[in-house]
Amino acid sequence: MSARAYVTLVTNADFARGARALLRSLALSGSKADRVVMHTGGVEAAALAPLVDLGARMVEVELLPTSDSFNAAHARAKLHADAPFTKGEKPAFHTPLDNFAKLRLWQLDYERVVFLDADTLVLRNVDRLFDYPEFCAAPNVYEGLADFQRMNSGVFSARPSQATFAAMLARLDTPGAFWRRTDQTFLQEFFPDWHGLPVFDNMLQYVWFNLPDLWSWADIRILHYQYEKPWQDHAKVDRLGPLIDLWQAYAGDGAIPSLAAMPGPPR
Repeated sequence: MSARAYVTLVTNADFARGARALLRSLALSGSKADRVVMHTGGVEAAALAPLVDLGARMVEVELLPTSDSFNAAHARAKLHADAPFTKGEKPAFHTPLDNFAKLRLWQLDYERVVFLDADTLVLRNVDRLFDYPEFCAAPNVYEGLADFQRMNSGVFSARPSQATFAAMLARLDTPGAFWRRTDQTFLQEFFPDWHGLPVFDNMLQYVWFNLPDLWSWADIRILHYQYEKPWQDHAKVDRLGPLIDLWQAYAGDGAIPSLAAMPGPPR
């Protein structure tokens, strides 16, 4: 084991499929840090086997010990009714309550970790993020300047600590608690002085068609497929074609396209 690890979370077979592409991208980046997959108990062994084959350390985790009222408030139907997603569509396999299991990374036996959602790809080595302080994350930019006021929890730096984890549990599930965007809203409140990473360390796919002037293949280090996933058949497939093709290359076993040869976004 290393003292540093990239960590992702897999809560179902679909996210295991995403994690395989992520793990391959990390290997191709040349990083020597550990690669850890936290997975909940309901994920079948057959879905996890390809991740083991790629050298990931598998860590089974339980969902957090939250109250019945907390669980009801953050169930998919209730959360989507009270705080609907209006900019994109979350896939049917997305279970909001599972997102809070991400906090389990503060229990891991590492000095420093970088968390990556299972729907991300690492396009260039990002080991420098291990030297960043806790808590660093990129703004949730994909539509306009107002996005800079919010952070995105798909990529962040952290320092595992049982004391921090205990403090999180004490803050998370209080009477009437409702975290509009689950772990993302909670982490922004728990770390109000979060350090901002460049958007290129967590480039959200909607930038491709909403903010094309911000897109630069020469600078993007981590690509994040927020909302619709690249292994789905969804309404934005035609608009995101080159990004989906890139993910499919990482998800397979063949060559990866040169980023220098990738087309630019539509303008």
